[in-house]
Amino acid sequence: MIPVIEIENLDFSYSGIPVLRDVNLSIQQKDSTCVVGPNGGGKSTLVKIILGLLSPTRGTVKLLGGRPEETRNQVGYVPQHSNFDPLFPVTVMDVTLMGKLARQDWFRFGFSYSKQDKKAAFQALEEMELAHLAGRKFAELSGGQRQRVLIARALVSASEMLILDEPTANVDAHVEGSLVEIMIELSKRMTIILVTHDLGFTSQFFKSVVCVNRDAHVHPTSEITGQFIQDLYGGDIKMIRHDHRCAAGGHICA
Repeated sequence: MIPVIEIENLDFSYSGIPVLRDVNLSIQQKDSTCVVGPNGGGKSTLVKIILGLLSPTRGTVKLLGGRPEETRNQVGYVPQHSNFDPLFPVTVMDVTLMGKLARQDWFRFGFSYSKQDKKAAFQALEEMELAHLAGRKFAELSGGQRQRVLIARALVSASEMLILDEPTANVDAHVEGSLVEIMIELSKRMTIILVTHDLGFTSQFFKSVVCVNRDAHVHPTSEITGQFIQDLYGGDIKMIRHDHRCAAGGHICA
């Protein structure tokens, strides 16, 4: 089986400053993979290289068996930061339909969304349980609802893979829990790659973890131990477990 992502001997530098070095990575179809590492370690840079938004200094990248620039229109992408003008009167449906723009030659011929496009957008919103808000102004939604709309937008363009960069940043625990459930369902039909700084999130359903700190290594989730975390982050970090709650009197060690 051909890997959906295959990276060999990759280096990347910003203005001569090394960011990633000798990265070798292979991800198989329908894998659920979490990308973790310290701030500035190269996580988001690696994702942008996979999508062909940045070119490596050295090495090769294949996405869905081809050049990222040619195959990324089969991949849904939710970026880390999504700025918008709260005064711009764009609706939830408008934002979701933007996922179809990458597949259109609107810049050459002019275009309008087809019935199939609108149907696909509505189905994506239904999957995110937001179809009833299709006509609502995007700016009127809560942070968690906006995040689900952006996932719906990515799903409209995705047929093979979904890549999410820090989707749980700045959302509360309840919203994070709902995002976990969404990821579990989506992973049944497509490859999921999620970038996060929250190692507690990796234990939810991910099969493997890509640890990025200048270089990158793939590990089964079960290998993420305390010593491993110290080696990756250069010391202890705070973690929150989302699958366990202590008793009212607190946690009692054996």
